[in-house]
Amino acid sequence: MQQAIIEAVLRLVDEGVPLTELSIERIARTAGVGKATIYRRWDGREALFVDVLRAFEEPDQELPGVSMRDDLVRLLEGLRRRGLTMRSSALLHNVFAQMKALPKLWEAYHATVIDPRRRLTLDVLRRGAANGELRADVDPEMANDLLVGPMLLRTVMRPDAPLDDDLAERIVDTVLEGLRPQP
Repeated sequence: MQQAIIEAVLRLVDEGVPLTELSIERIARTAGVGKATIYRRWDGREALFVDVLRAFEEPDQELPGVSMRDDLVRLLEGLRRRGLTMRSSALLHNVFAQMKALPKLWEAYHATVIDPRRRLTLDVLRRGAANGELRADVDPEMANDLLVGPMLLRTVMRPDAPLDDDLAERIVDTVLEGLRPQP
């Protein structure tokens, strides 16, 4: 039932209906369910839309925890793959573009998808500083921005830029070159 509802939202958006014009009633009608069925699973449109976006998200991979570098490469590789998915999906691109018009949706997506990944990256960086892989004076928030920024730039703002298979490794190695402890 949940999948049918998510697919109904995707179908409506694919038909050109803006998220801001999607009502629970219209989604329910398209999915062939009652409004109560939707409200039993979600407390409103924004919560439903977050699950629609999550349906496109690959689950985060387990981090081996062997080295800060390897964990960072794995995290950035996930972001690169999401960028490839976004580029190949006009539907997903449309949904993300419309999120700006729905601040509650943006906040919910941020809280449930972006923030957990950000915290995970910060944990990896702090672990790296604690075990000597990263200079102790490096601000983890700044290091996170230095790592994630280039990937986001290429996936969101420069859709023509290549997302080569080794891009995550190149970004991590370039950034870490400047943040590693000096002998």
